[in-house]
Amino acid sequence: MQIKILGTKGEIEISRPRYHKHSGILVDKTILCDIGEKKYLNYHPKFIVITHLHPDHAFFVAGKKTIDIDVPVFAPERSGKLKNIKIISKPVIKNDYKITPIPTIHSVNVKSQGYLIERKNKKIFYTGDIVAIKTKFHYQLQNLDAVITEASFFRKGGVIRRNERGQRFGHAGVPDLIELFRKFTHRIIFTHFGTWFLKDPKAGKKKIKALETNRIILDLAYDGKEFTI
Repeated sequence: MQIKILGTKGEIEISRPRYHKHSGILVDKTILCDIGEKKYLNYHPKFIVITHLHPDHAFFVAGKKTIDIDVPVFAPERSGKLKNIKIISKPVIKNDYKITPIPTIHSVNVKSQGYLIERKNKKIFYTGDIVAIKTKFHYQLQNLDAVITEASFFRKGGVIRRNERGQRFGHAGVPDLIELFRKFTHRIIFTHFGTWFLKDPKAGKKKIKALETNRIILDLAYDGKEFTI
């Protein structure tokens, strides 16, 4: 699979020349995962999957008008801002790709899920923003060729809060995500960077790469970077 990282910035004010667009990746010029910027539609994907309806992952949420996109758009829930959005809760086959939604913990106000994308003998998992994945879904993550996940916070524990019902929400830290996914893959690609990284991308890259071992490769994305899986 050919992965093009379209945008690498979280919902933050600061930006850098190679880190100024919001979330989105393009798989084999066919599948667009997240639409943090309207301009991503100019790549003419065959279909689109959205991890959750926050504006840095679904640009239309912040708009005042209802829009229509002329290719299938799948998400964990519907939105009044997009006419043809469809709920995806089970695996679907599109253009020789098997796409399996896997529920994630991130927000209490919107539903979220990552996407396992399979074609031939390759398997990748794109998480979107994430606190955790319930253990009962871990069996679906076996033998991944790569995980593409977020790096909003570097520190262990990330920023995770609980509401009055005890439900967790927020973002896991980079060490937590490495610990979670090292059981399922030998390669993690980090994107969706937070302020900690964009203040000094060179130093941020060193911090993440210092966590690399001979059992796991840690790659860092930037706007427009491509990876072959």
